[in-house]
Amino acid sequence: MRAVSTPPTASDPAPAPARRDAEATKAAILRSARYLLARHAHTDITLKDVAERAGVSPPLILKYFGNKDTLFARVMSFETDAAALLDAPLPELGRHMVRHVLESQSERGADPLLRIAFAPLHGEQGDILRTNFRTQVTEHLAARLTGPDAGLRAELAVGTLLGLGVMYGIARGRHLRASAVEDIVDRYAPLVQVQLTPPAD
Repeated sequence: MRAVSTPPTASDPAPAPARRDAEATKAAILRSARYLLARHAHTDITLKDVAERAGVSPPLILKYFGNKDTLFARVMSFETDAAALLDAPLPELGRHMVRHVLESQSERGADPLLRIAFAPLHGEQGDILRTNFRTQVTEHLAARLTGPDAGLRAELAVGTLLGLGVMYGIARGRHLRASAVEDIVDRYAPLVQVQLTPPAD
């Protein structure tokens, strides 16, 4: 007797796990590509290298990203990272930015913004990274600031954050890492916020 298929009902579980698995796989591929780009020239990295480090097959990278150029265009873009970093009202932005950097390091083991400090910045790919970082992070932040020297203040604020990220995630300062995130936010956020909303004379 042939089994009769029944249409899905509202009580059937949604295919969320597969969607989550796909997002996790994409994230692993991007992490792998970022790791390799921080240590090798773009032209020396193959899809096989990225796939092996991510624990996937090269055809899966092609399925999700199309080709190597598309993958590395994503890797060299800071647009999504900057959107998350700057996602707070200006009076609260310093605290948000500091917390974001610390949580990226402590919960995900990396802060994508830090790749500007460690990626090889020679040649065309370095020019792309620098340009993307400048336009998508510091200039985007500067556009939100009021008052004089907005560009300088934005660069100082971002530079202050990068220093924290290096000390926390790369140098792995033991006192810093042993402290509660909110304690560090309380101490460090004013250093960032003073560039974003300087006190009136």
